[in-house]
Amino acid sequence: MIKPLSELAAAAKSQCQCIDFDQVPQFLQSHPKLLFIDVREPDEHQLCAVKGAVNIPRGIIEMKLPNLSSDPEQSILLHCATGGRAAFTALSLKQMGYNNLTVVNGSAEQLSSVCC
Repeated sequence: MIKPLSELAAAAKSQCQCIDFDQVPQFLQSHPKLLFIDVREPDEHQLCAVKGAVNIPRGIIEMKLPNLSSDPEQSILLHCATGGRAAFTALSLKQMGYNNLTVVNGSAEQLSSVCC
């Protein structure tokens, strides 16, 4: 049986520390050296960019992130449109050795409300 994406994303999110979009401003204030990463594709990021987030697509983050931080304790906040890709990315980064990862869990509607 093929598992639907929603089931895989829910399983990934259950293994991650997650916050909601409305918690992002406070989270950013309490983590001043945070890397805030948008793992969506560049065209998605251009249509709706969240202030302060750097765009590194999920497909290349394992190659690009070590250039930004080699600190396994670097605080990293990951977001996409709904949290699924961000959760998959967090699991991959955990395997690489990063330990301080948080996923923004939400919906595309919530994302559009915080776009700049």
